[in-house]
Amino acid sequence: MLLRRVWPSRPAFENPFADFDQLRREMLRVFDAVAGHEGRGDVSSGVFPPLNVTQDNDNFYVRAEVPGVKAADLSISALRNRVSIAGKREIPKESDKVSYHRQERAEGEFSRAVTLPGEVAADRVEARYADGVLTLTLPKAEAAKPRQIAVKIS
Repeated sequence: MLLRRVWPSRPAFENPFADFDQLRREMLRVFDAVAGHEGRGDVSSGVFPPLNVTQDNDNFYVRAEVPGVKAADLSISALRNRVSIAGKREIPKESDKVSYHRQERAEGEFSRAVTLPGEVAADRVEARYADGVLTLTLPKAEAAKPRQIAVKIS
């Protein structure tokens, strides 16, 4: 005889390992977030460093929050329409006598690449770092700049 529970919010037959499977998925999600493998595209929340990308007629601007990272530990490269930021953040170790209640500040190496909507003049890129914010000014390549077309009257 087949017995079935009548319980509206629960399935008829529960997997005894469902809680372990949920725990496994959650741990994998946390490990991926710490490693920077969120898989949500170039610009997304939850990835270090968080970025804002803007543009005007002449430049693209990338602003990255990298608190606690020394300027000497940053590596920036730009090629065609792609800019990459890499570096290393080290968090000073607490004494061995402390116990953590929560530890959310990630440390280690990071790398982030963003595809821009147009090409940049890589030889004129400027980088400034102040108050934990890295600001990149990426001049647009001449081919990527909008052109004003004069209308001739005939």
